[in-house]
Amino acid sequence: MRKFFFILLCFLLSGPAVNAQVQDLILRKNAQRAEVPFEYENGFIIVRVVFNNIFPLKFIIDTGAEHTILTKREITDLLQIDYQRRFVIMGADLKTELGAYLVRGIVLTMGNMYMNNRSILVLEDDYFNFDEFAGLDIHGIIGADLLRRFVMEIDYRKKNITFYDPSKFKLPKGKFDELDVEFHRNKPYIFTETELPRDTSARLKYLMDTGASVALMMYTITDSLLHLPDQFIRSNIGMGLGGFIEGFVGRTPAIDIGDTRLQEVITNYQDFLPTMDSSYFNDRNGLLGNQVLSRYKVIVDYIRGKVYMEPTSRVNKRFRYDRSGLSLIASGAQLEDITIFAVTPNTPASEAGLQKGDIIKTMNGVPSGFLTLQGAINRLKRREGKRIKLRIEREGEVHRVRFRLRDLI
Repeated sequence: MRKFFFILLCFLLSGPAVNAQVQDLILRKNAQRAEVPFEYENGFIIVRVVFNNIFPLKFIIDTGAEHTILTKREITDLLQIDYQRRFVIMGADLKTELGAYLVRGIVLTMGNMYMNNRSILVLEDDYFNFDEFAGLDIHGIIGADLLRRFVMEIDYRKKNITFYDPSKFKLPKGKFDELDVEFHRNKPYIFTETELPRDTSARLKYLMDTGASVALMMYTITDSLLHLPDQFIRSNIGMGLGGFIEGFVGRTPAIDIGDTRLQEVITNYQDFLPTMDSSYFNDRNGLLGNQVLSRYKVIVDYIRGKVYMEPTSRVNKRFRYDRSGLSLIASGAQLEDITIFAVTPNTPASEAGLQKGDIIKTMNGVPSGFLTLQGAINRLKRREGKRIKLRIEREGEVHRVRFRLRDLI
């Protein structure tokens, strides 16, 4: 099952109005740091946030987003919060125009972090549909406008984020590599050597994006050395702001992260027109998402403009990819169902006759109610030749389907 990633291309709210809010981000009780546990579901870092001292919500931590965004407008409607101004946001296809509103005076609490009098964006509609792809109710994203006040350490193994007071921060003991980075609009960009198909290599620039559930994303229009690998599949590679993202999936031979080298990295290639203006990407060649970042302990020092990464025991594990051709989402009023979102042509799933919209009732005898979305996805990444037996519901009728997994890339 392909991991889905989300792209937000919004160039809004820069300047003094945002900068003036820094003093309103504090750690309570004069603490030197705040510990914030998170859920890690389908490649997303999800934290609990109390909104305006009333609503307990769930937000995604997103280093690739410039601003904090509420995706559920009904919450601000219910609180009768005034919408100050309407903005137009460019969709993930760089063509579709979407709507968002600026709201001010918002209070957010995350652990013992208190964020007062914040300005955030509220989407006109829930263009993301995070819930379906994470399998949990998601209400928004925490962006760099809030993260930039702190030094942030992400421990994927312990599922914990530590936010440090920058004046008290000392690099923890360990084998951390300091990476070659630059920050632009408070977002970290990593420069690193990448081994490419066709026996070439290049030093490329990647956005470090904790809001992306993929491993690696490349924009082939940004450099003449960037090509599709010999073995790839064409598919919907994700859901972006305002629409599906068309592209290809393959593998990059190797990428260096500090002193470690990752091999055969699953890579998504977004399909852009040759006439696309690559300046939208801030000269970056792609992004690094959570499938790569989760193999490390990550420290982002926004104040000093530094990024450190320490490899974990998972760093050399092979990157696994779906062997079925199915893309799954959570559905139903309580996200209790697992539904086929897309079927890639010429794959085991398509050859077995599965269709978009089929609802999976059991997988290898296990009722879907006992499977999380992540659990179902992981079963479709098992060894080549593994038999998968599904009982599905289609237009009120129950069907039984069997197929065997095989390598697609």
